[in-house]
Amino acid sequence: MKKLFSTTIIALSIFTVGVLLSSTGCRKKKDTIAKIYVYDASNVPVVGAQVVLFGEPSTPTSPPVVLFDTTTTNGSGEAIFNFNDVYQLGQAGVAVLNIDARKDAMTGEGIIKVEQETTSEESVFIAP
Repeated sequence: MKKLFSTTIIALSIFTVGVLLSSTGCRKKKDTIAKIYVYDASNVPVVGAQVVLFGEPSTPTSPPVVLFDTTTTNGSGEAIFNFNDVYQLGQAGVAVLNIDARKDAMTGEGIIKVEQETTSEESVFIAP
């Protein structure tokens, strides 16, 4: 009887540890995407505009921000940035980034708030 009791305790312990390990398993990370829509003064999407996202320190004593990314708008005037490498699971926080868009002699600026595991969107209008 004593042997059966100790075997049962060991089996329950192993089962409990297994359940705890599997229930606290990895949660799949969702994409962190920033979409910038670039329009001209006539509200027409601009194809082939260069869009730059970059961070700046919020105070003069803050360390430099190392986030800088650039891409070109697609046929819909949309620039898509994927920040999956920047945001890690369990990390809290939001990035507020500057937007610089330009094509030929037209330029425009804006700001986007990028939240983790969501698709953040912003529009920028460019003009000469």
